[in-house]
Amino acid sequence: MAGVTLNTVRKTYQGGVDAVKGVSFDVPDGAFCVLVGPSGCGKSTLLRMVAGLERITSGDIAIGDRIVNEIEPADRDIAMVFQNYALYPHMSVYDNIAYGLKNRKTPKDEIDRRVREAAKILAIEPLLDRKPRQLSGGQRQRVAMGRAIVRKPQVFLFDEPLSNLDAKLRVQMRVEIKKLQKTFGVTAIYVTHDQVEAMTMSDILVVMNAGEVEQIGTPTEIYRHPATRFVATFIGSPPMNLVPGTMQADGSVRVGEAHFRLPPHGFVPGRTVELGLRPEDIVIGGSDNAFDMKIEFVEELGATQLVYGRLDGAQLIVQVPSGSVTGAGGTVRLGIAADRLHVFDPATGRRAV
Repeated sequence: MAGVTLNTVRKTYQGGVDAVKGVSFDVPDGAFCVLVGPSGCGKSTLLRMVAGLERITSGDIAIGDRIVNEIEPADRDIAMVFQNYALYPHMSVYDNIAYGLKNRKTPKDEIDRRVREAAKILAIEPLLDRKPRQLSGGQRQRVAMGRAIVRKPQVFLFDEPLSNLDAKLRVQMRVEIKKLQKTFGVTAIYVTHDQVEAMTMSDILVVMNAGEVEQIGTPTEIYRHPATRFVATFIGSPPMNLVPGTMQADGSVRVGEAHFRLPPHGFVPGRTVELGLRPEDIVIGGSDNAFDMKIEFVEELGATQLVYGRLDGAQLIVQVPSGSVTGAGGTVRLGIAADRLHVFDPATGRRAV
């Protein structure tokens, strides 16, 4: 097995369009790394460069102790699972899984052993004689994973493999993928635009935007201490509330008639900042940093409610237990602890507190 290292990797297309802008990070041996970001942020391009399917404009990619910039995809000792499964429709499940091993001239008895071992792990043994058209989406995904598993690669690469599945099956498959990766101990890089997938699956989370890395860390680190305004609003569902405020002489932030006390900082009075409040960190009847909000709308989600209102003109979403609020039109007293507040610089978008 091996880790993956990216050192100032850049991809520039004809016309000077930078899809990836000097990205650097390490994926330790055996780690599950997720690249997450909106469409067009460069995450799939980056994955394809690791796979060798896109040429690198500049920088280096290493798998283990070997720079692979000029090494062909077939010789990089990686296995890739694609969004569209990429199965051969005229081949049986068995032959689809065995295809790569046959190309490598692996002995027949070894091929058979590996295919049946993978099929057992993935619970698709009864499907080995079927064609892909006879399978469900989840079964096709398992076949694609089986083809990757039998290769016994140094690195697994996943390019949005669950995006074609329904919501329930996506939850099931993401658990299975994570369990399989830990079982085999293989380094994995996984691309998704779904922040829930990213948070639940990753050991290392890389948040990308416009071809650059916004933040790298564990899911908990990124969720609790977002480095930028973009990360704060992209990671989390519902997203973090951002409201403009002004620093006061006593070190608090004033938002309309409300004052929010912050941990110690070096801000000067009069400075404009953006205050971040996670919906689930705001509590009804809280005494810390208390303020009033008129209820405009309530969404019932079963176990929880989303309560919509405004704070000095800015929309605010509050997530509370079901039954906490009866309906729109009234006013509710809210509060939030000082150590749950986030402050961002409006000019740079970077975290300030």
